[in-house]
Amino acid sequence: MNIAVVGGGWAGLSAAVRLRQYGCSVVVFEAARTLGGRARRVSSATLNTRIDNGQHILLGAYTETLALMQELGLNVPDLFLRERLQLHSADGSFSLRAGALPAPLHLLGAILGARGLGLMERLRIIAITTRLRRHGWKVDGGMTVAQWLAQGRQSPRAIQLFWQPLCLAALNTPMDAACARLFARVLQDSLGGPGHASDVLIPRVDLSQLWPDQVAQYRPDGTPGELAVRPGCAVRKLQAWSSHVNVDGSRFDAVVVAGNAPATHRLLQQLDPCESGIDYLSTLSAFQYLPIATLTLQLERPWNRVHPMLLLKDFPERMQYGQWLFDRSASGPADSQCLLNIVISDARAFMEHSRAKVIAATIDQVREQSEREADMPGVRNHEVIIEKRATFAAVPGLRRPSNSTPWPRIWVAGDWTDTGYPAVLEGAVRSGKEAAHAIYRTLGSRLAQ
Repeated sequence: MNIAVVGGGWAGLSAAVRLRQYGCSVVVFEAARTLGGRARRVSSATLNTRIDNGQHILLGAYTETLALMQELGLNVPDLFLRERLQLHSADGSFSLRAGALPAPLHLLGAILGARGLGLMERLRIIAITTRLRRHGWKVDGGMTVAQWLAQGRQSPRAIQLFWQPLCLAALNTPMDAACARLFARVLQDSLGGPGHASDVLIPRVDLSQLWPDQVAQYRPDGTPGELAVRPGCAVRKLQAWSSHVNVDGSRFDAVVVAGNAPATHRLLQQLDPCESGIDYLSTLSAFQYLPIATLTLQLERPWNRVHPMLLLKDFPERMQYGQWLFDRSASGPADSQCLLNIVISDARAFMEHSRAKVIAATIDQVREQSEREADMPGVRNHEVIIEKRATFAAVPGLRRPSNSTPWPRIWVAGDWTDTGYPAVLEGAVRSGKEAAHAIYRTLGSRLAQ
């Protein structure tokens, strides 16, 4: 069977790998020259080096992503700086570190030993997470994270130092709008899993090199078929019949459309209209999106911070929007050891101001909040990358489509499908795997021919 995959991001490439395991021949069409979608490397002429189009971390709970990398023959431990869950603010006012204890004692010990929170605040964090565990990590589907935290009597300081950074990192959606059910799912897999599930994995290589670059060479033992990757090839035309599909005039037995929701909508709306198809397209068009900005600073020398990942306190009134600081001297290759990445989730306010003023304010933010350690080296240059559609707004009641569509022989994949996760890398990988499995379930009899 010949299957087309439209989109070479993490969802599309995940689908391609699994389809090859099923014995299909696969062609991946990707509009960009570099694989990885919204988690890929880019060349920065300003910095004269390759950087990622946004800082990403993985968690030990990302079981499907880590398993996929192993299937591709990669030595996973070499690709990450892996540490137990720990949160440290750049100014030293807050810190939390999980110990080498079995779950859930590792989390209990981390919260009890947290610096910067009072005893009652720590006990209430334990109480709300314990209650969540007792209820099977389920919350009211219409509740926001802010409402859930208020119900759990969390203090403003605990919210600012602990809950808000976690919510923005996981959902990229403000707490007063973010879906508590999705947030609970993230907590379930990380804090509610085995001890290693909450480990933080910071890539040592660029995001395309992490595994997308390896897909074109994937040759599973004992399976027929082949895999071709066509970068720089944007698909313009899609047609579907009961017996086959056409992708830009080429015939395939099925297709996985694995672009973002707007791009997927543009292709699917070319197909013959039907009542269920109209409803499906309506679901796709209902998504709202939030940006993420990453400011990369090139320093005059490596800074060598004690912790490679630090929390920043944001002060919007001063145009200081940074929330996370990543020091690449601890985790990056030699050509990136003078780089700092500052992440701004929900970067709408960042985009409203003069770029130069916001960058200057963010540099001041990092410098001011790092005074307790060695002085920050001088900034030689900088680069800003803004993903305007980095994630969908993870709000309560959002309808998300399944991998199956109303049209014959057409499936979709992406972190926006109904994965049960917010728009995270693990969700994209799982969606691709599920789309491939859905094809196998539906057309499996043909795969054996």
